[in-house]
Amino acid sequence: MTKEFFKVTDLNKVLEYRRIFSKVTAEDVDISETTGRILAKDIISDTDLPDFMRTTMDGYAISASSSYGATEANPGWLTIKGAIAMGDIPSFRIGPGESARIATGGMLPQGADSVMMIEHTEPVDEHSVEIYKSIAPGQHVIDIGEDFRKGEILLCCGQRIRAQETGLLAAFGKQNVLVYRKPKIAIISTGDEVVPIDHTPGLGKIRDINTYTLAGLVKEAGGIPHSYGIIPDVYDALYQSCRQAVEASDMVLISGGSSVGVRDLTIDVLASLPDAKILVHGISISPGKPTILAKVGNCAFWGLPGHVVSAMVVFSVVVKPFIEHICGLAVSREVKIPAILTRNIASVHGRTDYVRVRLLEKDGKLCAEPILGKSGLINTMVKADGLIEIDMNTEGLYQGAEVWVIPV
Repeated sequence: MTKEFFKVTDLNKVLEYRRIFSKVTAEDVDISETTGRILAKDIISDTDLPDFMRTTMDGYAISASSSYGATEANPGWLTIKGAIAMGDIPSFRIGPGESARIATGGMLPQGADSVMMIEHTEPVDEHSVEIYKSIAPGQHVIDIGEDFRKGEILLCCGQRIRAQETGLLAAFGKQNVLVYRKPKIAIISTGDEVVPIDHTPGLGKIRDINTYTLAGLVKEAGGIPHSYGIIPDVYDALYQSCRQAVEASDMVLISGGSSVGVRDLTIDVLASLPDAKILVHGISISPGKPTILAKVGNCAFWGLPGHVVSAMVVFSVVVKPFIEHICGLAVSREVKIPAILTRNIASVHGRTDYVRVRLLEKDGKLCAEPILGKSGLINTMVKADGLIEIDMNTEGLYQGAEVWVIPV
């Protein structure tokens, strides 16, 4: 394969490459394992929910028409026909002028269409009760199918399951659920200057920060990280590790190679891998310009910058959407937070800039305060609550501008 020359690609073009990568396969999991997973098929209701009319209050089940005209000054008088506990099936029906004591969640008897709250009643004796309010049909009652109707789509394929969706699955007795499996994401750290974190780095050496930050980000994005360790800047060693990672993974992240020489080594290795095509050799963003994307078989292979901040920004902006895509996620629910910029920020026309910011409140308004610092300083990400994007056609933002903060 011919090695591509360094040429930056527009961010939107890079994101379009997601569609050429296939989703991971699906698997059945127990409902207890579904929270955070992505549904692999639609879930259809096989019954009404609820499938009986039930009360939302303690009180008296009645026909609403029996309460018309009742006030505190002129109370109504109803006969108590019986009592219904939660879980009981009533054996009687309610007629005009009749009622039944009922507990929250209880099933309404035939003839009843509403519930008079116990606070608006006063028992006269064991067989009768006064009511002090008029109510409408359906008041304090959940009707049959009011939550979900039989045949309705409950959850859609590609939807992320939260705790509330897990509860819905339980309500319909879905013990096993088909979800996309979590993709296996290989992480390779490169550099002769990088040492394991249990080593004391000598002069010119640094501990392996990127493996751990990237592994955490992969988990947050829904993947399973697998570290291939620290690989020296030697072609054969890097090639063997990359080939093993591609064969065993759905995506590969290699961090390091911000210098031109080492970046070229990464390109050489990628060019030699079977069925490989380099799609991107540089992205028009800052930080993170020297980012590489290749397609090796159906595996997305990323060459990320060695500086930890650059690697984390690139992951959040570019890599995460690719992971979400192969995970089967149809629509990302990522929320951007509106805030007021606290100072002017300059930007370079022709590239998209991502600025780290902390969120703070001033005069009752949420503000975004830029955190300035070089891409090798992890403290700038530790202090940051998010990133703001400065469009490639914008030459900066002014103090007081409303910005949208991407949480990190």
